[in-house]
Amino acid sequence: MLKTAVQEQLLPGDTLQAKWDFAQAAGYDAIELRGKGDLHFASRLDELKQAAKDGVVMPTVCVDMLHFFGAFDTGLRADAIAQLKSQLTVIAEIGGLGAQTPASYGMFSRRLPPFEPPRSEEEDHEILLAGLTELGEHARREGVTLFLEPLNRYEDHMVNRLEQAADLIRRTGLDSVRIGIDSYHMNIEESDPAAAILGHADLIGHAQVSDSNRFQPGAGHLDWPAWLAALHTIGYDGFLAAECRLIGDPIEAVRSIPAFLQRSGA
Repeated sequence: MLKTAVQEQLLPGDTLQAKWDFAQAAGYDAIELRGKGDLHFASRLDELKQAAKDGVVMPTVCVDMLHFFGAFDTGLRADAIAQLKSQLTVIAEIGGLGAQTPASYGMFSRRLPPFEPPRSEEEDHEILLAGLTELGEHARREGVTLFLEPLNRYEDHMVNRLEQAADLIRRTGLDSVRIGIDSYHMNIEESDPAAAILGHADLIGHAQVSDSNRFQPGAGHLDWPAWLAALHTIGYDGFLAAECRLIGDPIEAVRSIPAFLQRSGA
């Protein structure tokens, strides 16, 4: 049986408890949280602790910031690392598993003018490795995991494919850093998404799902049976967290996801 989660902003309700009531009724097993910058996630600690006490299952947080640990600017990189450390600490305090983040988002694309970033590939690699190592060591101390998410070539110029994430993670030498896969980005970047999953089985720690058009699973043309079969083959036992836009009636759309995934993975 697949374990499904849904990001909190997709759920109706004014509190996490109300959102959880809806999520359970719809067939979800957990809620994935969103971690904004300016230590906003840490400011929610009392709310999150109470929700956990009330039985809300919140295993992961997805970083939702304007800059990330691969930023060109030194100050922005330092801030992103501080924010992520805080989020890893908070998710640990509520008994969660970890935090998912890309190296960057919307910072630069080699597919758009001016085509050449202001930093060399070697410099990119050094900065990402240093950031991942610092964050991974913090995650290890907190007893949680940092999930590095490859993004498509239009949203990040540094880590697009699972093999790139895997290379960086192996170089850290840390078990507390793993790949957080996303079906939407894989559909763009991997020539064979299922084969990519099989090829990096030892490093996949978390999974986010949306269809080929970024809408809810079932609204596009992604080969879900193949994608889910690959996860089953490698023995993935984590959550499939819905991170998507919704097309059609939003309530019905978010309600449809667990049943669709269960059918596709049967």
